[in-house]
Amino acid sequence: MRFRVLIEIDEDGVYVAKVPDLPGCATEGKTKRELISNVKEAIQAYLESLKKHGQPIPIDMVQV
Repeated sequence: MRFRVLIEIDEDGVYVAKVPDLPGCATEGKTKRELISNVKEAIQAYLESLKKHGQPIPIDMVQV
C-alpha cells in the first residue's frame, strides 16, 4: 500500500511528516533519512493497531 505523506521542516530544522489518510499518524526526524524510516514504522504500527483492534482499513486507502 502507498500513502501520501506531507513533509515540513519546523522552526528548529526538524523534519515532520503527517499521513493525511491515517488520522493522528505523524512522526519526525533530524534528517530526511531518519524521517523516512520513522514514517514507515509509524504507518506499519498504525495499520497493526487497526488490525489488533478489529478495525478495517478504509477502502479509500488501498491502492490497486
